[in-house]
Amino acid sequence: MLARPAHLRRSWLFLGAADAAAFERGAACPADALIACLEDSTPAHLRPQARALLASFVARCRSAGKIACVRINRLQDDGAVDLAAALAAGAEVILLPKTESSEQVTQLARLVEASHAGVEIVPNIETAIGLVRTLEIASAHPRVSACLLASEDMTTSLGAERGRDGVELHHARSRFLVECKAAGVVPIDCPYTFSDTDGLIAETRMARRLGYTAKSAVDAGHAAGINGVLTPGEAEVQRARRIVAAFEQAHAQGRRAEIDGNFLEVPIYLNAKRLIERHELLTRA
Repeated sequence: MLARPAHLRRSWLFLGAADAAAFERGAACPADALIACLEDSTPAHLRPQARALLASFVARCRSAGKIACVRINRLQDDGAVDLAAALAAGAEVILLPKTESSEQVTQLARLVEASHAGVEIVPNIETAIGLVRTLEIASAHPRVSACLLASEDMTTSLGAERGRDGVELHHARSRFLVECKAAGVVPIDCPYTFSDTDGLIAETRMARRLGYTAKSAVDAGHAAGINGVLTPGEAEVQRARRIVAAFEQAHAQGRRAEIDGNFLEVPIYLNAKRLIERHELLTRA
């Protein structure tokens, strides 16, 4: 059993796969999923050393109750060697970088094989062509449980200018979320790649408003902020319970309810029930 199923993983933290000290920081922080990155975060000459560290990485994740993820290189590069090491170490999730087609996903799924029944695949959408094919990619194989949107690589692919307000990624984040939702997989929002916590909180709040329930990070210090925003608070839960009670009472009487100046339509009622359910699941997990 995975520590948290995909839909309850709020924070996904990238760690350099050759940095054993980073594993300790990751295990000590509240991130739900830790990602040992063998791609951009690990220079080619350090990858053999990093692969040898994967078993200890997975062990740390399990002892800390976290999901052990490995981002491999592209299969046409070092990816097949990375994958073999990750599977041998017991990784639970494989992240595929720069995914641009469903064929890349199915090729990876064939390499994972049936002997690793529980292993999930998370394609990383990092380019314009990958973005417009997200639905196709996310639907390519049952092993795909989520997709992750890049920030820096996507900005580069778009020829945009990166800024703390993230305006350059607004359309990409919205389109990516819609296509993941249509495919029935979890959309993981792009990492906030600046150091300040206030900016992280603001961006995560915007992500939640759009519909995201998961966000990636590159700084262990950001995991708590992500979890805090993406976990329903007690005041929100109490308001949701008021909405559910008021709607059900009014609906039974054939009238429309109102709370705080907001008419309670069926979608509002369903959203309130969803928030309560998510709060209860996160509390138990």
